[in-house]
Amino acid sequence: MISSHTSSVAERAKAIYSRRLQAELEATHPDDYVAIEPESDEHFLANSFAAAVAAARAAHPDCISFVIRIGHPAAIHLGGLTI
Repeated sequence: MISSHTSSVAERAKAIYSRRLQAELEATHPDDYVAIEPESDEHFLANSFAAAVAAARAAHPDCISFVIRIGHPAAIHLGGLTI
């Protein structure tokens, strides 16, 4: 089960993405990953999920970030499941 804090981070990050980042990043960085740390309003681009997380953790080691695959409905696809 996802904690209310984690759920809040995800929702705030999605809002930042849709409001401020989506149009630009989908035009310039399709298929890359962006980790969004909503407390600072910072984002971290990378060509892999792990690299995006590592960049966010390096900048904000005590915060949770949320990763989005640019131009995709989910960051990771496992078989028929979308996470």
